[in-house]
Amino acid sequence: AVAAETDIAPALAREKAERYLREIAATHSPYVIDLIANGIHKLYSQGYGDIKYSEDDVRRLAALGDGDPIIFLPAHRSNLDRLSLQFLLWENDFPPNHTAGGINLNFFPVGPLVRRTGVFFIRRSFKDNPLYKMVLRSYLDYLVEKRFPLEWYMEGGRSRSGKLMPPRLGLLSYVTDSMHRGKAEDLQLVPVSIAYDQIQDVPDYAREAQGKDKEKESLGWMLKAVRSLRRRYGDIHIRFGEPVSARSIVGPTDLGEETSIGLQKLAFEVMYRIAQVTPITPTALISVALLAARGTARTSAQLAEGAARLVEFARARDLPTTEDSDLRDPSRVATIL
Repeated sequence: AVAAETDIAPALAREKAERYLREIAATHSPYVIDLIANGIHKLYSQGYGDIKYSEDDVRRLAALGDGDPIIFLPAHRSNLDRLSLQFLLWENDFPPNHTAGGINLNFFPVGPLVRRTGVFFIRRSFKDNPLYKMVLRSYLDYLVEKRFPLEWYMEGGRSRSGKLMPPRLGLLSYVTDSMHRGKAEDLQLVPVSIAYDQIQDVPDYAREAQGKDKEKESLGWMLKAVRSLRRRYGDIHIRFGEPVSARSIVGPTDLGEETSIGLQKLAFEVMYRIAQVTPITPTALISVALLAARGTARTSAQLAEGAARLVEFARARDLPTTEDSDLRDPSRVATIL
């Protein structure tokens, strides 16, 4: 049908479709998954201490996966986001996610390895390619129907400021279409916050903010990222928000249109729940106290006074924090600095 619509020979359309599928599809390998998981632990522990999370939340998610397909939707702030969540799930015997990744990451040796851990690659732009769209839609139909857990970043790319960016609705529209076509009764969307005491990507973000181009992904880029983990950055904090039922928000008329109100409501509900569980770090509190000084000098004691007011503000509103820090102590503030 697509061949007829696009005026190409059916045999050529089939050949292209097979090529697109090979380009997209993940190919899980239990051996590679175990190998990479151990490598992830060795990698992140060079720069970070622990991955901190709630075991109760993990047990709740394990039970949730017995019914409908689960879709993990993390905020995206660092190149370590995928690896951190992958290790947490592997450590707790979850089935590996099928994770959407940009085609820019499909370079040797990273591409072949991460494909075997469950990453499927998507082109950045394919609006004018109906055959590619059809192959991707069919692949997602298959994953939803077989109840494979999925994962992608609705923001599209990493947030350079730490703030959540507006959600992109493309993949969300595809999977909700799958649900409406009877591939699943419902979809359980799991909001995920991955927060860091410090983010190792910040020097790259600073260079980009000065007008320099984003560094292209390559083997050299990867080695540079690994070397940047040779200093200490604190801990990684993963929090899971309350799952969102797609069926409860997206109606049967919200089909395939990114402009549909139901789809937008669903996406923003997920982003809101990510924000609800994103914890405040001591580094963030001290940073806000420094910003409030508007560029003037401050002693540790003065910063401690400003930070203590922020802590009281957070406590009064029951906002999540990574730790119960007493920032009234100037020596504690100096340590964070």
